[in-house]
Parts: sequence; structure tokens; C-alpha cells
Amino acid sequence: FQQSLFLFIKLLRFYYLSFKNRVHKVRKMATRLPKNYTPTDKEPFMNAKQKEFFRRKLNDWRDEIISETKETLNNLQYESSNFADLADRASSETDRSLELRSRDRQRKLIAKIDEALSRIDDGSYGYCEETGEEISLKRLIARPIATLSIDAQESHERKEKIYRDD
Repeated sequence: FQQSLFLFIKLLRFYYLSFKNRVHKVRKMATRLPKNYTPTDKEPFMNAKQKEFFRRKLNDWRDEIISETKETLNNLQYESSNFADLADRASSETDRSLELRSRDRQRKLIAKIDEALSRIDDGSYGYCEETGEEISLKRLIARPIATLSIDAQESHERKEKIYRDD
């Protein structure tokens, strides 16, 4: 358990440092958004306002995950006391294991968020990786890390199901 906690702390430090660098970079190039701005189909696709909207959405999501991770770390350190009862200890270990697995999934999500932020920077954000078509704004608002259009995603899932059934 201590090794897992050590790796978790190391990972948290890495994300914190990368977050600090990203915030500094974003502050330099931020575009002003009107209050309560939401992208619409009436404006040019992935204009500066839309890019800034999604950049902020992704950064806020990332910040929320990192905050939850810090909270988890504090809870794990606080709860790392010895239990007299073996059942209590087993229950606590199971809870910790589940929490660490959940945080690992969120670590992977942070990597996808970082990839999406990189795509915003290089201009490929919002375009399907398979077809090159625009991903709908509704889809991007619902799932800002989307890399495939709805049609391409459905096709991918159908192929995946076929191979899984074999």
C-alpha cells in the first residue's frame, strides 16, 4: 500500500507542476469571452472564442480532478492508521484499492484532457481523427475530449462489437 501511495503522491506532484506551467501559458494568450458564452453553429467553427471556451472547460475539468485527487490523498494519509479488527482493516484496504483504481482512471482522463488542450493549441481540436469532419458542438460540449464524430464513433463501436463477439 505504501508503494502505491508513494506513486500516487509522485503523480500528483507531476500534475501540479504541469498545471502551474499550463496556467501561466493560458494567461498569456487568453481570449475574452462574453459572460455566459456558449458556442453556436451560427459562428465560424473553432474560432478564437470557441477555442477559448473549450480551453477553459477542459482546464476547469482538469482542476476539479486534481482537487479531488488531493482530497483523496489527504483522506488516505489520514485513514492509514492500524485497525485492531481484521474485518475493519480489510474493509479499509478494499476502499483504498477502489479509490486508487478510480484515481487511476482519472489520471488517464487527465492525459486525454491534456491531449485535447494540445489539439486546441495545434488547431486540430474539434475535427474527427478518422474523417477530418467537424465534430458537432453539442458533442464537444457534452464530451470535450471527443476525438471522433458521432458517425465515426458509432462505426468504431460496431467494429469493436463484431471483434468482441468473435
